Amino acid sequence: MDVFLMVRRKKTTIFLDAKETTTVLDLKKMIEGITKKSPSDQQLFNKDDILMEDDKNLCDYGLTSAVAKAQQPAEIGLAFRCEDGSWEDQEKTPYSNPPELPDVMKPGQDTASQADA
Repeated sequence: MDVFLMVRRKKTTIFLDAKETTTVLDLKKMIEGITKKSPSDQQLFNKDDILMEDDKNLCDYGLTSAVAKAQQPAEIGLAFRCEDGSWEDQEKTPYSNPPELPDVMKPGQDTASQADA
């Protein structure tokens, strides 16, 4: 079955789909096609921020079709190797929140004014 993934690094989000039996190394190769960074220069982290090993399958980390659906993909963190050979800190910039709705647009607010008319 397909698993749907959201690979996040800083302000970048990559959406991928793979099989439950896909290895982490194969996933890194998919990411290489997009980012042009070799798999050896990538680190992937599961939802618990645990480093994912190249030889394990996605299902070994609990990434199955039951939890990684198209409407709600599973999130994976991505970090790249720096030029000095060290690894960058895993960083996922939080998504922004939309501004609060004005009172006139909130549901249930204008029903009283329509009843008066």
